[in-house]
Amino acid sequence: MTDTYSHRAVWRIAMPMMISSVSVPLLGMVDTAVMGHLDDASYLAAVAAGSTIFAVLFMGLNFLRMGTTGLTAQAFGAGSNHAVREALGQALITGLVLAGVILVLQRPIIDVSLWLLAPSETVSGFAADYFAIRIWSAPATLVNFVMLGWMLGMQNARGPLIVTLTINLTNIVLDIVLVVYAGMAVRGVAVATLVAEIAGLLVGLFFVRTILRQSPGQWLSEPLLTLSSYRRLWAVNANLFLRSLALMFTFAFITAQGARMGDIILAANALLLNFQFFLSYALDGIANAAEALVGKAHGARNREGLVIAVRRTLHWSILFAILFTVAYLLFGEQLINVLTDIEPIRTTAGRYLPWLIVLPLVSVWCFVYDGVFVGATRSREMRIIMMGATLLVFLPSWYLLRAYENHALWFSFTLFMAARGIGMHWWYQRLVRTGNIFTQSK
Repeated sequence: MTDTYSHRAVWRIAMPMMISSVSVPLLGMVDTAVMGHLDDASYLAAVAAGSTIFAVLFMGLNFLRMGTTGLTAQAFGAGSNHAVREALGQALITGLVLAGVILVLQRPIIDVSLWLLAPSETVSGFAADYFAIRIWSAPATLVNFVMLGWMLGMQNARGPLIVTLTINLTNIVLDIVLVVYAGMAVRGVAVATLVAEIAGLLVGLFFVRTILRQSPGQWLSEPLLTLSSYRRLWAVNANLFLRSLALMFTFAFITAQGARMGDIILAANALLLNFQFFLSYALDGIANAAEALVGKAHGARNREGLVIAVRRTLHWSILFAILFTVAYLLFGEQLINVLTDIEPIRTTAGRYLPWLIVLPLVSVWCFVYDGVFVGATRSREMRIIMMGATLLVFLPSWYLLRAYENHALWFSFTLFMAARGIGMHWWYQRLVRTGNIFTQSK
């Protein structure tokens, strides 16, 4: 077997993607820290509520990145420079159309979101201010999704690394300047995000242009201008969209129920979710390697390479999950204290910290298999498993145990992550065993 799917090949993609990925939750932690050290818990709660709205909105549209990665990696593996241009062009057009829809519908989006989250009146006002500024980042954010996914599908991890670091480091610096020094509070966090996304867009366009020059080919107008040519893209992305909605519904549900338990629980849960986001983004670096390598093997119809890529990315993911569990066990309390000096939030977060210590070992499976299924463009299976875990595991367990309040929320979330991992492992094994891994998902 060649080095194409070796440990070295995994880390050639995983290392830069892991570095860039962990900068995302680090940004969330900076947001939490700058808000958590202000004199009112309402600021932190407002950013938690506002961030949740955009998590559902933008992360729900993250199918633009995942779908583009899978389709591009398969085209790359098949050696078609025309097809990689088609994947890029179709995704960019789709992203810009969706961004326009979001901007047109921004008023009903914020009204419905605040009604569903039901925060206190003070928090609601701050969250609306945050939304009104950050919503204008929609075009840049969605185009960035597409460019990151396309570059990863082209087996290029350097571009996504620099783009993501540009976005998040710019955001972090502006957070500190606008909130700590300029005193803009919630509005400062929103302005920082808007400017950072635009900066990332400019850097991303430079890298995409360079990669296209290195992969000579023609832009064909028919695949971009004919609606029927979008059939496969939309089929893959529709399933990923529904899958993402189910995932973000779960996070929004946790936030909404926490809001109903009071601003302190809402803020504590937002703080603790940073632990889970940090884990997921770090392991996403390895999952990104699975996306690229599995997609490449799929495009080349290389079953042996696909199986080796899955096995090696899974082994590395489990190792890192163990390290995260140990780190949260030893340093979780100290990290909480770094993120906020508001004593009621510290105490409350510490009470629920054990759930975050357990979660890395439970959730590692679904992270790496997300990458495997994206690379193989098995989006239908991803949708079925995610919606099943949400509707048949998460919600029933919450309603059965809701008398235990916030502990019930975290227990239900843990079961939800376990169900996703078990379901995806079983389905992958079935696809490989029956030889259907290369058939197109219906």
